[in-house]
Amino acid sequence: MPAHNRPFSVEHDVEQPVPAPGELWAVGAVILNRDGEAFAQKRSPHRRLFPDARDVVGGHVEPGETILEALAREVEEETGWRLRHVRRYLGTTTWNGDDGAGLRHEADYLVEVEGDLDHPALEWSKHSTYDWFGPESLDRLKETVSLASS
Repeated sequence: MPAHNRPFSVEHDVEQPVPAPGELWAVGAVILNRDGEAFAQKRSPHRRLFPDARDVVGGHVEPGETILEALAREVEEETGWRLRHVRRYLGTTTWNGDDGAGLRHEADYLVEVEGDLDHPALEWSKHSTYDWFGPESLDRLKETVSLASS
């Protein structure tokens, strides 16, 4: 998607990795509310990867998509919000899931969205709840850290 046709804006210095053929890529969106709290969903207990874990909005990059096209699609699919602005590239993590799909690369971004932040339209088949997390509530995210680091 050419930059001038994007329905969202991107800071000029935001890195955009280009997946090589055959690589599995995912994206993650860190979304902050007006109080500076980060949005996280709780994955449903029946999910193959990281069941019952807290997670940022995101998912796999589909064939033919750019990283940022996948980011915009995942934000809308998982929350009903629309990606408005990509503020910062937070980095890429490489990991293996226990689903046999192999090595994945995940590019994470700090983004701004439009929509009613008090009423996300979750994909209830994939997520059981959501919440906003600030510095005082980060201990509630430990379950995700322990699962992701194993």
